[in-house]
Amino acid sequence: MGTYKNRPLRVAILDMYEGAENQGMRCLREILNQFADLQGCELVRDEFNVRQHNELPDFNYDLYLCTGGPGSPLESKGSIWENSFFNWIKSAEHFNAAEKNVIKKPVFFICHSFQLACRYFDVAEVSKRKSTAFGVFPIHYLADAGSDVIFNGLTDPFYAVDSRDYQVTKPNHNTIKKIGGKILAIEKNRPHVPLERAVMSIRFNDYMVGTQFHPEADAVGMSMYLQRPERKQLVVENHGEEKWESMIDQLGDPDKILHTYSHILPNFLNAAVYHLKIPTL
Repeated sequence: MGTYKNRPLRVAILDMYEGAENQGMRCLREILNQFADLQGCELVRDEFNVRQHNELPDFNYDLYLCTGGPGSPLESKGSIWENSFFNWIKSAEHFNAAEKNVIKKPVFFICHSFQLACRYFDVAEVSKRKSTAFGVFPIHYLADAGSDVIFNGLTDPFYAVDSRDYQVTKPNHNTIKKIGGKILAIEKNRPHVPLERAVMSIRFNDYMVGTQFHPEADAVGMSMYLQRPERKQLVVENHGEEKWESMIDQLGDPDKILHTYSHILPNFLNAAVYHLKIPTL
């Protein structure tokens, strides 16, 4: 058997940050570089500015990572870039469904793009939260997630960086089942809080999966970022000193963010690369 190592691993990042300062792009680049080094392969990585320039990749890449981003996942409804993004998802579905395309195209959606994907697939309600979710939070995966490749090796609960003003709730279980999907994870269950638990991860189909949280967040980089004077001031002003201190403490815990960082996206990449094995003549 030949493998992808006979050629470069081609990855497309769909940048949803709209030019805003962020850590997500840095984290994704580092994860991909680390993965390529570990696999001993050449990496070709191209980035597409979806929201500002309406840029979208073709299907000559091996896998696709769609990022988080600022702003509302609802107000973009009907916009040129969102329509283009939804058409791209539809095209990816059609590509993967075609029997002639033996090698499929895996897609991972993160935070903002996950919320958009939930709207595209019509699998749940996307709405504004009563208050911003910001910090390191426990997340529980469901029974169905135990066999899902992206959760291989994770503890239950696991911990992830969460930063959002919107949420995915009220899942449409019939639709999820119809499209061949399943809910993988939810927020920490708090029976004393009279609010529905948000959905934190969904597998939409065999080749498309996403998370509401940020699996790309790296503990060291995020800690250094939050300790910059201007970032600390911003967090303290918006969330309080106690929240900032809690973030720093939990980022230093190897069983929390580092654990998630070293499992979810690397698991996705490993699974994607496994499908790239091709017969040689």
